[in-house]
Amino acid sequence: MVTKSILDKAKGQKRTLLTEIESKELLKKEVGIDIVEARLATSKKQAITISKEIGFPVVLKIVSPDISHKSDIGGVRLNLANATQVGKAYQEIIETVKEKQPKAAIGGVSVQKMAPQGIEVIMGMSKDPQFGPVLMFGLGGILVEILKDVSFRIVPLVKRDAAEMIRELKGYPLLEGYRGQEPADISILEDMLLKLSNYIENHPEIKEMDLNPIFAYKDRAVAVDARVILEED
Repeated sequence: MVTKSILDKAKGQKRTLLTEIESKELLKKEVGIDIVEARLATSKKQAITISKEIGFPVVLKIVSPDISHKSDIGGVRLNLANATQVGKAYQEIIETVKEKQPKAAIGGVSVQKMAPQGIEVIMGMSKDPQFGPVLMFGLGGILVEILKDVSFRIVPLVKRDAAEMIRELKGYPLLEGYRGQEPADISILEDMLLKLSNYIENHPEIKEMDLNPIFAYKDRAVAVDARVILEED
């Protein structure tokens, strides 16, 4: 089982934060959520090779069990269009992280395809001391920080809960295709929330989960970044 192997590896290394690659593998294979695949590169040469294999443009992100918010310390480079840019970005990321967090263990960088822009949404889970696991849905990207346009439901969810979570957002018209923009497929977002709820209900070892951003399109939705935190033993 994917969950057990990933969790056993993390516990063996005495860490609670899963890497982006581990988090995405869990979401794809165990939860059934579409993700932008991330591959690990441990050298500049390997990052360039992977980039050529998956096709430009690509994104590079630092991989470290000690770094939760990669963008905050300069650990992300977007829209890299060729091998020269990838090689330079790899070097800059490693140097920046070593400077800002010298004690952080660095596993390399993740390389992933630059996903086409969609409507950004966020899904997440945290545990309330009284009610237990609580799922969150909202508009993603900077909108979630500025507008705080989010909704919450206690796990487990039923289909009606998922539908209501999405539709009670003030920004819901964006998902319907505001001013001629392509709408998101709401049923796919509902299904993602239900899948997350079911997985979380059956895996109490998961302490927090954060899928941000998820790009929602007219015919699919894909998690571009993911973070999973485990309960301490």
